[in-house]
Amino acid sequence: MKGKGVDMNAPVQMNPQAELDQALLVENTQPTAKSGLALDKKRYMWMISPSLPVIGIGILLGYQFSPKPIKKIFALGGPIVLHIIIPTIDTIVGKDKNNPTAEDIKLLEKDPYYSRLVKSFIPLQYIANVYACYLVSRKNTSLLDKILLGISMGAINGIAINTAHELSHKTDRIDHILSHLALVPSGYNHFRIEHPYGHHKRAATPEDPASSQMGETFYEFLPRTVIGSFKSAIEIETRRLKRKGLGFWNKENELLQGFGMSAAFHSSMLGIFGLATLPYLIAQSAYSISLFEIINYIEHYGLLRQKDENGKYERTMPEHSWNNNNIVTNLFLYQLQRHSDHHAYPTRPFQALRHFDEAPELPSGYASMLLPALIPPIWFKMMDKRVFEHYQGDLNKANIYPKRRAKIFKKFAVIDKLLNRDKVES
Repeated sequence: MKGKGVDMNAPVQMNPQAELDQALLVENTQPTAKSGLALDKKRYMWMISPSLPVIGIGILLGYQFSPKPIKKIFALGGPIVLHIIIPTIDTIVGKDKNNPTAEDIKLLEKDPYYSRLVKSFIPLQYIANVYACYLVSRKNTSLLDKILLGISMGAINGIAINTAHELSHKTDRIDHILSHLALVPSGYNHFRIEHPYGHHKRAATPEDPASSQMGETFYEFLPRTVIGSFKSAIEIETRRLKRKGLGFWNKENELLQGFGMSAAFHSSMLGIFGLATLPYLIAQSAYSISLFEIINYIEHYGLLRQKDENGKYERTMPEHSWNNNNIVTNLFLYQLQRHSDHHAYPTRPFQALRHFDEAPELPSGYASMLLPALIPPIWFKMMDKRVFEHYQGDLNKANIYPKRRAKIFKKFAVIDKLLNRDKVES
């Protein structure tokens, strides 16, 4: 179409300055990649977790320099922080269900800041442990105080197992070594092998020693998981070495390497500070392992992956892990409470883990659940009804402790299909 000699279909001509202004306008209106606090509002709050050994050092300083009448309060500082202070703050602060977007996850995964935070825990952990060994080696430290200080540092070393957990899922060999270093004080080095290659394969099944069953007390679960996980780690490492044409007793055996590191540390502490440190070393190891296994006990209690028509277990889904979004506990545990996403994406770093509405939720954060887990009547009252409700009354879909199966089905007035099937077959 033409009018008065002007071609209306011709492109509009712009002078060079106008073109430049237009280009700048377009550039300034393009979305920019998020970073820092815009990407993660809790970015600097994550420093709470590696600060835990610093709290431990503060407890030790308080014990060393406080008047004798209040020394035992500081000696018990670890359990006080873990079982009283953190749960209280956790309840007050509340929950955070915010999820990163798919784009945010990619950016978060690439940010080295978070990995550095995790790794910074380890040198601080060792400073706290060496300092504690010095204190318990002194002549005026009673046997009871040695044990109490061991329990306090066991709280630090128990959380260190979670630090090792975060590093154990990485693919870099250096991260695996650091994972072992975090496990050295507790002596729980087989965890580096069994957890990513055993537990993640069998989670929420009766075959998994690290998944607790409905009706199983923590005291029944503890020996089962400790012994079963240790045996599993040996089997996993034996198979790995066999594929390489190597025997178990080989310098490439990661399990032996880890336990060698642990033996070297404990021998060094005994050599430097004397046999007086032995009660402390035993107490901290026992408490740290027990603490971590309480968390294991909580994570999959009573949950079961169903089998398909071929007898194979379904893949791990959000409904196979107990979750919680309490902010404070998540800050201390690298969002371990967002356990469903961790099992769905084991290599996904903690800062990118998501909340799922369909995942079963604990009544409170892990820190608040530790003590109830140690008291079976309270634990069963809190959790068994939640397992029942999660499976909408069909306990045949739950992972139930065989010794109490009949009692549980009777309590909830549910027909046991397994029992009926056995009667038909017989």
